[in-house]
Amino acid sequence: MSAQTIDVIEPATEQVLESVEATDPGELDAIVTRARAAQREWHAAAPRDRAQALRRIADGLEAELDELARLEARNVGMPIGDARFCVQGAADTFRYCSAGPERLLGETIPVAGGVDMTFREPIGVVGLITPWNFPLMIESWKVAPALAAGNGVVLKPSELTPLTARALARIGAAAGLPDGLLTVVNGEGPTVGRALVDHPGIGKIGFTGSTAVGKDIARRAAEKIARVTLELGGKSASIVFADADLRAAAEGLRGGVFGNSGQDCCARSRVFVQRPALAEFLALLEGVVAGTVVGDPLDEATHMGPLISAKQRERVRGYVDGAPVLTTGSAPDGPGYWFAPTVLHPISDDHPAAREEIFGPVVSVLPFDTEEEAVTRANNSVYGLSGSVWTGDAQRSLRVARRIDAGALAVNSYSSVRVHTPFGGFKQSGTGRELGPHAVESYTEVKNVFFSTGG
Repeated sequence: MSAQTIDVIEPATEQVLESVEATDPGELDAIVTRARAAQREWHAAAPRDRAQALRRIADGLEAELDELARLEARNVGMPIGDARFCVQGAADTFRYCSAGPERLLGETIPVAGGVDMTFREPIGVVGLITPWNFPLMIESWKVAPALAAGNGVVLKPSELTPLTARALARIGAAAGLPDGLLTVVNGEGPTVGRALVDHPGIGKIGFTGSTAVGKDIARRAAEKIARVTLELGGKSASIVFADADLRAAAEGLRGGVFGNSGQDCCARSRVFVQRPALAEFLALLEGVVAGTVVGDPLDEATHMGPLISAKQRERVRGYVDGAPVLTTGSAPDGPGYWFAPTVLHPISDDHPAAREEIFGPVVSVLPFDTEEEAVTRANNSVYGLSGSVWTGDAQRSLRVARRIDAGALAVNSYSSVRVHTPFGGFKQSGTGRELGPHAVESYTEVKNVFFSTGG
């Protein structure tokens, strides 16, 4: 990477996929000024017109689904089928949020001497900082509700995966967004990202990424009392009771922990298995690992592609070297940031691989005896993003789910995210919620107006 351009590397080949122009932090003043002017125009437009523009963005994403999926697969290294799912998810998010402009409802409050009412007003210009693991989809989780609420947007994608963000801005312009309303800036977090957080014209930061960076953003945003939504790290637990469908619980981990090469903050990387079922579960999981196809992301048969970078591969390897490896799968030789799916067992709860977020295709399997023990150990983490409970006992499933300190729980499933349900974490997994019926409101301020009737 030079001072002027960023070389975007294809993880499966280690070759330059494309080069993009880096943004000089000094340009932010002009970018934010344009965004503010465009935001006033956008907010003044009829709610119906804004809703239609968001639906046109959804249509534009769907019209280019195959091309965008191929680009995402090459840039991230995710399998092409997963990439299609993510592009469709981005379109679905814009379509869901397109209802927002016409449904930002206020309230009337009984008061003496007049009428009191509330309004949901846009924040102004917001800065959105997104990660490299699910670029377009996570960008849509932030951009769509921010626009629906009437804001201007400055979007900084990861410098590793900026390509589909650029496509989103192009599709937004074609859909009729005012010039400057949605601007993509490119660069590294410590330079462009930090300048965006610190800029006095940015009223809110929406960030998805590591807990360490999220803490720094929160401190910086506090200096100017900017609003924040932070979706941060995870070390999510799955609790598998002996009466569960063990085959489904094991086979589901192909997506639940090895999906996107484990580069998923919701990955169920701690799996607690009740001791009577442990041997059978491990045998089933070994079969899942052996049958997981790691290879070319553009091959329809591929289950898992490469990691995003050499740096990330070394980070993952650092957790596995010297750890108790039960079994590993296979991965290609030659160019590409490959890492085979790996199961660690037996392993203690306090081993770094069982406590820290690895962000790679590595799962720790830990036995337990009682329900109380499983809940206590699952909650013994600084994180609280997601989790799963596997059992045939309906009463126990809800009882345990209510006791797990996490924001997105699933019973007999590893699914964490849906466009129409809230997503976010407890503890150091973040603050605020994305998606769901209140996502648009999170990009607004409540204004109260009292109207005197002279009584």
